[in-house]
Amino acid sequence: MQVFRSLLFNVAFYLNTLLQILFYLPVLLLPRRYIWIPVRSWAAGNHFLLKWICGIEHEIIGFEKVPAGGIIVASKHQSAWETFTIAAMMPDPTFVLKRELQWLPLFGWYTMKARLIPVNRGARQAALDQITTVGRERMRERRQIIIYPEGTRRPVGAEPAYKFGVAHLYGELQVPCVPVALNSGLYWPRRSLRFMPGKIRMEFLDPIYPGMEKNEFSRELETQIETATARLVALGEEEIARTRT
Repeated sequence: MQVFRSLLFNVAFYLNTLLQILFYLPVLLLPRRYIWIPVRSWAAGNHFLLKWICGIEHEIIGFEKVPAGGIIVASKHQSAWETFTIAAMMPDPTFVLKRELQWLPLFGWYTMKARLIPVNRGARQAALDQITTVGRERMRERRQIIIYPEGTRRPVGAEPAYKFGVAHLYGELQVPCVPVALNSGLYWPRRSLRFMPGKIRMEFLDPIYPGMEKNEFSRELETQIETATARLVALGEEEIARTRT
């Protein structure tokens, strides 16, 4: 039954994505602030499908800790769930993304309208320079830069693989960084079509304010995220084990 539900969700997810993209195309002609209407609608649709098809709910912890204005949001990345969930929660977010994604028809138009931060990941130093330059512009606009410190989705329990980009950004922009821990990979694993019913938990941790040396910041960020993520994963695994007994 769970395999059937997982397949049904995948079909519904991509159908929801396509329909939302087509329905909200007129928003591309409006001022940029309206671009978050389709993003929040898309996220709400995905959460509805996850709950009613896969039996996956979610809980957000500590969102009140997020400072207003321009910040960095550094999140653990285990599944596609956090990509739309965090974006829908922030007042005016922007992402660091592969520039190739902006070349996609329809979807790429939305990323350009949202004024995200495209980078060429193959050119490391040039990418860091571009993130810094564009990041300063976004901070003047009081936006929230969402970044995944490990660069890509990681399986639950995998060894941390934090990149230098987030520390570089923190040191150059001199704004607070909010670490985010989660256990979404227990329920929506990367590169898998199978979903596990339960409750995804995402926790916004205490902000790390400007002033730390970059390497010290990097160690602190990794410690905070990994410690909280391990706690949330253990809680999720306990709940899953209880449902199986």
